[in-house]
This record gives sequence, structure tokens and C-alpha cells, in this order.
Amino acid sequence: MRIGVEEGLNNVSQALEAKGFEVVTLANDSELNNVDCCVVTGMNSNLMGIQTTSSEVPVVEASGLSANEVCQKVEQKLNQ
Repeated sequence: MRIGVEEGLNNVSQALEAKGFEVVTLANDSELNNVDCCVVTGMNSNLMGIQTTSSEVPVVEASGLSANEVCQKVEQKLNQ
């Protein structure tokens, strides 16, 4: 599974990689079509227009969560 992670969430990226996920940095909205799930900081709730995009990609907000908690939420989203 390929997970897009917003810049600045290095600890989350490392934790996801340790669990076997392929991690890419969300540099622009074109990446949204190439990932199975996105992780954002929550600092900017409309990162790259995610709220208005037609993408069906699940989004996990990392705000206030540990890296392990984010990993658990990503796994839950992917298993729905």
C-alpha cells in the first residue's frame, strides 16, 4: 500500500515504513491519485484542496496523535 504523508511528519513516515508501507511526500495534488491513503497534519484543513477534490482517498488527520496512533488509523481506513 502507498501512503501519502504531508511534509513535516517524518516520525509518521518512518513508522509507516517500518510497518511495510510505501511512503511518498504529498508535494502536490497530483499525488492524491497515486496513493491509497493520505496523512495530513491538520494545521491546514484544506491541504492542496483535499476537501474539494474528487479523489476517493481516505484522509487521516495526525493532529494530536502519536506516530503509532496514526499508523493504527491508516490501517483502519484501509481495512474499511
